[in-house]
Amino acid sequence: MLENLLNRLSESTVIQSFKLNTTPRWVILLLDLLIVTTSFAIVETKELVTHADKLSIEYLSASWLAIMVVYFVVIFVSKSYTCVIRLSVIIDLYRTFMVVCVSTFVLIMLNLGIYFLTSGEVCYSFWNLFLIAILTFTIMMVERLFIKYIYMRITAVSNTQRKRVLVLGTSLNSLLLANALKNETAGQYEPVGLLSTKKSHGINEVNGFKVYYYDPETVTNIFVEHGIYALIFNDSRREMLHDGMADVFLSSNITLLSLNRFAEYEEEQDKDDGNISTYVKEVEIEDLLGREPIVLNNSLVSTNVKGACVLITGACGSIGSEIVRQLATYQASRIVLVDQAETPMHDLSLEMKRNFPEAEIVLFMGDVQNRDRMEVAFETYKPKFVFHAAAYKHVPMMEINPTEAILTNVMGTRNVADLALKHGAYKFVMVSTDKAVNPTNIMGCTKRLAEIYCQSLFFDAAKRGMTTQFITTRFGNVLGSNGSVIPLFRKQIERGGPVTVTHKDIIRYFMTIPEACSLVLEAGCMGSGGEIYIFDMGQPVRIYDLATRMISLAGFKPNIDIKIEEVGLRPGEKLYEELLNDKEKTTATVNKKIMIAKVRTYDYRNVCENIERIVEWAHKGNVHNMVYAMKSFVPEYKSNSSEEFERIDREIEEKMNKQPQNTPETEKYY
Repeated sequence: MLENLLNRLSESTVIQSFKLNTTPRWVILLLDLLIVTTSFAIVETKELVTHADKLSIEYLSASWLAIMVVYFVVIFVSKSYTCVIRLSVIIDLYRTFMVVCVSTFVLIMLNLGIYFLTSGEVCYSFWNLFLIAILTFTIMMVERLFIKYIYMRITAVSNTQRKRVLVLGTSLNSLLLANALKNETAGQYEPVGLLSTKKSHGINEVNGFKVYYYDPETVTNIFVEHGIYALIFNDSRREMLHDGMADVFLSSNITLLSLNRFAEYEEEQDKDDGNISTYVKEVEIEDLLGREPIVLNNSLVSTNVKGACVLITGACGSIGSEIVRQLATYQASRIVLVDQAETPMHDLSLEMKRNFPEAEIVLFMGDVQNRDRMEVAFETYKPKFVFHAAAYKHVPMMEINPTEAILTNVMGTRNVADLALKHGAYKFVMVSTDKAVNPTNIMGCTKRLAEIYCQSLFFDAAKRGMTTQFITTRFGNVLGSNGSVIPLFRKQIERGGPVTVTHKDIIRYFMTIPEACSLVLEAGCMGSGGEIYIFDMGQPVRIYDLATRMISLAGFKPNIDIKIEEVGLRPGEKLYEELLNDKEKTTATVNKKIMIAKVRTYDYRNVCENIERIVEWAHKGNVHNMVYAMKSFVPEYKSNSSEEFERIDREIEEKMNKQPQNTPETEKYY
């Protein structure tokens, strides 16, 4: 009879429109306080029967008020009233038990305080406090279990419309996720079990969920036989999808779903909006790169940047614009955006006004090649921090236009670095790239030249008593940046293919834009000058595998629905990038993900002479002499897939073979 009634209720419009998992929390709070009052009334009824002559209305009112205030404060602070439906019975049990224990302890302490102040008289019976605690805990748990039972019965009928899913893992977080999905109203997913990657014979069920065991040979059969739509996991389980596990699901067209951060959902419990399903999204390629997200020292950045004037060159690019956003969250007093791109500058200014209306944003149009224009920026705003992100970065484009790469990446960096020193900036942080290590292209060599100049300038300036700190950050490819491989693959997949890779064995390191910018900010605040910081980016990614996964994520079969074509290495491109060259070593920092590269140091005067010569050839448009000078000064620069520049390598090698071999002087490393 009860089941029929509940089924009718579940089908009714009133119940369907009433979201039990978003019931106003103040209602639950009042219900808990009513339970405390009920427990007090039951205990005092017994007292009235046996000691009616000793009790008064004033005494009962004061005792009730004291007990209610203490319980209210403890319940409110602990937020135990927020987990009646959303979390498991175990969590409810623990929180309710702690509320009762803490409240009883506080009341006992108050009683003891009154006892000592009044020379032996207590305000309230200790025994009665224990009885109230026992009754309160018992009734609260019965109430919660009853609500959960009613709720589960009411929502049982609607669950048939949900998509059946497995939850990855059998940890506490996985159980919380499964329970939350199962118990929400108007949910999208119905968890029918847990998928464990660890074989444990004899365990077939956990907390009411059937346990399935992962076997790459048979896991697809589980999904097909039980009509399961997808595998869902949260952040703490993401690493379980590495080492080819994700490819097993993708190749079988099994959907992968991700709950980005379970903690974020838990923080929403005291609000009245949304199911946990709204936090679930289909997995993107960024989720499957095989490395842990980077956690950086935000407090260090906040301490340094808050209230400071900061200037960012290349402020409208992928890296520069994210640095601007993060600086705004750290409450920099003034953020000066330097860029020559008019439309991106306008778009970024509108975004900052919308998202950070309190931030003081200065729009300064200018090219880093124009030293006079940069002088105006430094003279006007006197920045404390300078983040230099302006650069040409596309390898094939710079192989075609090498003189512009020198004028922007080298001369432009020299202009901004010199002005930072001249105007007393506290820190100058340059954004470099892994392509600066053993460069095989013009772009990589220009970034290495910029690194050398900034580092040698710092050591020379320090000898002269100047305090500006010059710091370099070096990292790999950035996911989603303008012109990067992932947006390109997405467009090719949308067009129906083919997806083009330059070489089947080419590999790259990847990181997200926010991580890259957090690295730049933290390293800039961490450094004291002269450092080249590198980043532990995990394992490199094979680009061909990246293309395969992206095609599978889009619901297609690689090389069947969408072809993958190998088009050959582009000029200046190499199969793999390094973060350190053969002679370099690293030293640790307080952040295990950030290291300092020990690199060869150069004499500042020698650096200036060579860079001046290279820039002069660039101004004259003499590419041969310019590249010859670059290779002579940076001998590790060996061109790849570029016939014209490889010919210069042979010229230098022939010249070196004809000269007598002198014993090289001892190289210095920092």
